Amino acid sequence: MLRLLHTADWQIGKLFGQFEPDQAALLADARYKAVERLATLASEQALDLVLVAGDVFDAQGVADRTIHRLFNALAAFSGRWVMLPGNHDAALSESVWTRAARLHAIPGKVTLCLTPEPLLLEELGVAILPAPLTQRNTFSDLSEWFASAETPPEMLRIGLAHGSVQGILAEAIDSANPIAAGRAEQAGLDYLALGDWHGTRQVDARTWYSGTPESDRFRANQSGQALLVELAGRQALPAVTPLNIGRHCWRSDALTLQVPSDVEQALQHIAKFSTDDVVQLSLSGQTDLAGHRRLRNAIGQAEGRVHSLLADLSALRLEPTADDIDALQADGYLGEVVDELRTQQEGSNAEVARDALTLLAGILDERRRDAGRAANAEASVGARAGTAADPGAGTRAGGPAGIIAGGAL
Repeated sequence: MLRLLHTADWQIGKLFGQFEPDQAALLADARYKAVERLATLASEQALDLVLVAGDVFDAQGVADRTIHRLFNALAAFSGRWVMLPGNHDAALSESVWTRAARLHAIPGKVTLCLTPEPLLLEELGVAILPAPLTQRNTFSDLSEWFASAETPPEMLRIGLAHGSVQGILAEAIDSANPIAAGRAEQAGLDYLALGDWHGTRQVDARTWYSGTPESDRFRANQSGQALLVELAGRQALPAVTPLNIGRHCWRSDALTLQVPSDVEQALQHIAKFSTDDVVQLSLSGQTDLAGHRRLRNAIGQAEGRVHSLLADLSALRLEPTADDIDALQADGYLGEVVDELRTQQEGSNAEVARDALTLLAGILDERRRDAGRAANAEASVGARAGTAADPGAGTRAGGPAGIIAGGAL
């Protein structure tokens, strides 16, 4: 029985430029932590081998510190690691791998598959057939040689490749680094470990994508996992178990608001975002000014609670009600401006009109609140002055409650 861990697409050194710098730094750090969890898991499970099917690094030009830190993250598992260059860290004549070698950063337990030739691990009874990428994009199937590769008959045959299985993934992904469907059966493989697709996906009985162990995209593709693979012997079907590894949950939520009750549901939805969520939230439809204000407040609170929240309200139309207009005291010219902005939300400048309406409503609402606070303060001062002149006035007016109520009115 051979027991191994199949993982891929670590993309160490990823920058996450769409986020604030502090959030991006934490997301980048989470990728190291995922590798550390992989190493700990492999040790705890007493596994024989860890296969990394490409894209260990996100780019060739990562810092020396990044290289050292990555290989240090492997410390918990003393068994063998086998790594394959992918499209982000291809085995160029001068690459992140040659630099890692010059830095003496690669521990002895790590084997790099830089050339397409069998790697015979006699102590484990397994032959690894790798298809390393030697450039970022290729248009020929680098796994084609697997079928003609001769390996000892008693050894398990495991393929290791990074690319897109033709006819399985989206056409846009199939354009480069192709892998023929049915490669495992055609090449007599016991298992084919693939990388490039960032989610866990079974291609056939012997072929799997492990996905990235730490999610990095807003795509519902079962990412954040690694695969525990058990092989009982030659030609036996592999037993594959997905294992949760990642910390952050990337979610892309789209909410459409049409009626007032939709705002309440949206608020409840936002309230459920948790600490480790990385959220892409889009709101569309329509709401009144009060609903818009409540949504903005809820989003602001969520931004302080979750790891990251990217909110897009550009498709949410503002529809002030008559009560909204009355509350804003937008009569006369201001009322005409509000009406004009409402109308312009249907034209080519809809986003500008919506932003202007939101800004104007905020200004008017704040002005109304300031006026209310000033009136309350003036009434409170007057009440205190009256009480000082006549100590019994507060009691005759109903005590402190009467003064506060009077001030509020």
